[in-house]
Amino acid sequence: MLRYTPQYRKTTQTRISTLTWKCSMSAITAIDFETIFRLAPIGMCVSQNRIIHACNDDLANMFGYRKQDLTGLSFQVLYPSPDEFERTGARITPIMNARGCYSDERIMKRANQELFWCHVSGRGLHKDDPHAAGIWTFEDLSAKRPVTAELTPREREIAALLVEGKTSKLIGRQIGLSPRTVEMHRAKLMKKFSAATSSELVHKLLGIMR
Repeated sequence: MLRYTPQYRKTTQTRISTLTWKCSMSAITAIDFETIFRLAPIGMCVSQNRIIHACNDDLANMFGYRKQDLTGLSFQVLYPSPDEFERTGARITPIMNARGCYSDERIMKRANQELFWCHVSGRGLHKDDPHAAGIWTFEDLSAKRPVTAELTPREREIAALLVEGKTSKLIGRQIGLSPRTVEMHRAKLMKKFSAATSSELVHKLLGIMR
């Protein structure tokens, strides 16, 4: 009769554990990361100096382009105006230098010129130069937050900061305007959205109130 000693059991368990680990590593190696990137259920792209180096299907569909048409283009084509592209890049640079990542909600532009609210998140791959290379995600918020008023580039910029809960003083410091000028733009936004208070304006910008 075959007898299983404690040493035999220990050796067998070790071999099984090693075999399981090797199978797990083989499964990880077999993962097709290119397919995962392409089919991810959120817009994704890799950038170099704010130029789109690669993007996935969801990002191309969201903005109404073919993937091959976006590759090699500046992020500027996704912005409502060149000024907003430049100001956003300048605004996020010190934040990414400090944190290594950035996230906000802003109004972007599709290929057909339609404007829509979008949640954007990104991470720089080089600590000393956040725009040198990065990976970015884009989430379309238009289903729950449509753009319902025609806004100027500056109003769009301030609206995006208002929904983050920032005060006029903080907004002014961040975009290089006086608090008084920010308040002037806030008043214009309130009029365009028929908002009686600043709180109501934010709720309408967020799509909580119509």
